[in-house]
Order: sequence, then structure tokens, then C-alpha cells
Amino acid sequence: MQVNPYLFFDGRCDEAMEFYRQALGAEVTTLMRFKDSPEPPRPGMVPPGAENKVMHASFRIGDTTVMASDGRCMGQPSFEGFALTLTLPDEAEADRLFAALGEGGQVQMPLTPTFFSPRFGMVADRFGVSWMILVGP
Repeated sequence: MQVNPYLFFDGRCDEAMEFYRQALGAEVTTLMRFKDSPEPPRPGMVPPGAENKVMHASFRIGDTTVMASDGRCMGQPSFEGFALTLTLPDEAEADRLFAALGEGGQVQMPLTPTFFSPRFGMVADRFGVSWMILVGP
């Protein structure tokens, strides 16, 4: 069994995937737009003018596949009650990725030594996705 996060960017999916490509080296492996669906959209699911928005995408960050969509394209993404965690091999890489994710976002807890990691911090990126960054054992 495998569990993968599925993020709904509510109209900003292309922008988010490009941000993660630059910040984390993410690689887009699947991309389908609403206009490319073999079935017509269900009434009320896609607002007019959203044909070029992302219906479904997959991208890889390290060994993990993250799935994403523009969802209903309402412009109000909401990411609450969870965080994605990056476990990194060294402090320099943790510092680099923390800074990249924090660009245009909000630091929730600066990177600091803790009892469980030589470097741990929390940041919400510019889309509101919360990330925990830590150096692993």
C-alpha cells in the first residue's frame, strides 16, 4: 500500500508545479488539462474559461509522487490540518530548500537544532502548503 498527497491549488496548479520544479527539483510526470478529458465536465465542476486549467497532474519530489489539480478553479486554495515533510541528508540542503520554499511564503518556525534533529523548521510556501524540513539520522 502507498499513500500519496493530492493537492488542490484551486486555479494555481501550473504556477505551483513550476515553483516546486525550481525550488525542489520536482519532475512533472503526468499532466492533463480539463479540455483534454475524454469525458465532458460534469455541470458545476469546472467554471467557464477554465478549460486550460489542470484537471490532474503528478510530479515527483525525490522518491515521492505528489498529485495535484486546479480543482474547481475558484482561486481560494486551502491547505489546513497537514504538512508535507522533507527529510534531508545534511544541514546545507535543509537550509537551501527551507529558503526556497519560504520565498514568498511564511516561516512558521525557523530552522533550529532540536532534540530529534540537528536542523528542523516549518514554513508555509506561497500557496499556503505547510512544509516541515528536517535533517534525518
